[in-house]
Amino acid sequence: MSNNKPSGSLGWLSVWALAAGGMVGGGIYTALGVVVAVAGQWAWLSFVLSGIIACSSAYCYIVLANKFEESGGAFTYLREVNKDGVAGSLSWLLLLGYVLTMAVYAFAFGHYLSYSFNGGPLITRICAIGIMLGLVSLNLAGVTKTKKVEIAIVTLNLLALIGLAIVGLLQWDTLKLVSGIEPRPLWSVPIGAASIFMAYEGFQLLTYEYDEIKKPKKILKPTIMAAVVFVIIIYAIVAVGAVMLAGSLAIIAQKQVSLSVAARSSLGLPGLIAMTVAAVFATAAAINSTLFSSAKLSKRVADDQELPSFFKKTKNNVPYRAVILLGILSTILAVIGKLSSLVEAASLIFLITFGVVNIIALRFIKKGKKWISWVGIIFSGLVIIILLMRLSVVAPIQLGILLLLAVFIIVGRPALVKKYSSNS
Repeated sequence: MSNNKPSGSLGWLSVWALAAGGMVGGGIYTALGVVVAVAGQWAWLSFVLSGIIACSSAYCYIVLANKFEESGGAFTYLREVNKDGVAGSLSWLLLLGYVLTMAVYAFAFGHYLSYSFNGGPLITRICAIGIMLGLVSLNLAGVTKTKKVEIAIVTLNLLALIGLAIVGLLQWDTLKLVSGIEPRPLWSVPIGAASIFMAYEGFQLLTYEYDEIKKPKKILKPTIMAAVVFVIIIYAIVAVGAVMLAGSLAIIAQKQVSLSVAARSSLGLPGLIAMTVAAVFATAAAINSTLFSSAKLSKRVADDQELPSFFKKTKNNVPYRAVILLGILSTILAVIGKLSSLVEAASLIFLITFGVVNIIALRFIKKGKKWISWVGIIFSGLVIIILLMRLSVVAPIQLGILLLLAVFIIVGRPALVKKYSSNS
């Protein structure tokens, strides 16, 4: 496949905006309260540590994407190095991660919108169900991703976040970092980083659209790496700025809508309206992008006989069965799940996926740059261990369910695929 394919429509600005938007789109809105609860005054440093893993992983994704010149992400990379069985298992795990991620975004959408007009739990759930139903319907109708609209949403989103951060930093008061809470020790930083890693997963959705990128071997590396570094900075300054405005206790107490709380504290009703608009557009765009990419991945995996042929069916070039099933599962989790548990479970899955990608990339990265992959491997490994230990204490039931699903994926997946593929 030629990397200069004329049909490619994504240029420098589009790739950068979609990579940055894929991360910020839902990440900071859902992760801020979670990380402040865990790391307190060190929340900003937790975002930086997670960002280091994201940087090394982004570099490895770029190396592998340009090596194989093919869409498909981690599944494709494992398949290309003749790890078909592992590729299938990882793809199932990754799809579970996307379901959890969409649930988090729908959860955030419902809470931010409901909070803006003092809606109760029922209204919040109706909003979450409504956005999932609407976006599933749009995908089924073939209305998926409009690049100009997405770039406009990213721009609005970034302006709102940068504005909030600047207003907060201008009101600097060190005491607010620990107002109403016990100061956290420095070793809480990796725990916080483990808890909110899903905030960085969005950049890798672009690997499913490799064929749509103009001159990817020239564009991918500088644009995606710049996007990841930019997002690390945004997360760090927002983590400090929002706390300056609302205080740590308020951010933790209302972690589902932490940025709206901060905006309302500083700018009153106009701030609340601005942040609500930014949040609902950003989370809706993040759901849409993830649903489109995960459904596309499902069909790709099914075509390679690593998912039941049920997922192959398309209508108007849309894998409609995958869209419906993924949408239903995400909606259920958004309605019944708790924010921290959803975020941490998704973070665990993406840490594992990114760690695997770093391991694969070791084979193809130039000798003098292999340390980049090793940074990702070591850091993600340590953070995975920390997160497993944390979940075993604070959410043992959820961890048990996740581990059972992982065992099923590894052990039961081949038989399930064989059975349903043979009956198609």
